[in-house]
Amino acid sequence: MKYNWYAFKILAICVIVFIIQNFYTELTDQFSLTSSEFLSRPWTIITYLFLHGSLEHLIYNMLALGLFGSILEKIIGSKKFLLIYFVSGIFAGIGSLIFYSSSIGASGAIYGILGALAILRPRMAVYIGFAPLPMALAVVFWAAGDLLGLFSSTGLIGHATHLFGLVFGLVYGIYLRKYYKVDKKPNEKMGDEEFRDWEEKYMK
Repeated sequence: MKYNWYAFKILAICVIVFIIQNFYTELTDQFSLTSSEFLSRPWTIITYLFLHGSLEHLIYNMLALGLFGSILEKIIGSKKFLLIYFVSGIFAGIGSLIFYSSSIGASGAIYGILGALAILRPRMAVYIGFAPLPMALAVVFWAAGDLLGLFSSTGLIGHATHLFGLVFGLVYGIYLRKYYKVDKKPNEKMGDEEFRDWEEKYMK
C-alpha cells in the first residue's frame, strides 16, 4: 500500500486555512456548517472540517491528526484513510446539524480515526495525562466524556459531533478488521527479534 502522507497534507491545509481565517474573517462564516443554511450550502459539510475557531482548537486537533492519522494511514493505506477521514467528517457533520446551530473543526473526522484504531490496534498504548491506556480503553474514556458533556455541557465543544464521527470509525474499523488481523498474540517461543517484529506490527 502506497503511503502518501495524506494525514500531514490535510494538517498543512488546515494550518494554511487558519492563517487565512485570521486575515479574512468572512471565510469562517462562508464555509462553516450552519444548520439553517445547509440546504443552500451543502458543500459546507466538507469545508467545515478545515476551519478552526482558535489557535488552541487548531493545535489540539492537528496534534491528534498528525499522530493518530499517520498511524492509521500506514496501517490501512492512504485511500482508505481518506475515505474514513471524510466520511467520518460527514457523519460528524450530520450530528452537528441535529444538535448545534453551527460547527467548525476537524475533530469529528479525527474521532473517526480514533474509532478505527480502537478496533484495528486495540492494545496500542495511548497516554491519558500520564497514565498509559490501551487504545480501546482510551476511546471508551473519551466517548464517556463526550456522552456526559452532551447532556451537561454548555460550552463550545461539539460532543455530538465527536460521537457521530466515532461511531462511523468504529463501524468501518469492524469492517476492515478481517483484512488487517489484530487478534494475533505473541508466541511464548518467539525469539527477541520475532517478538519485536510482532510488537511493531500489532502494537503500534
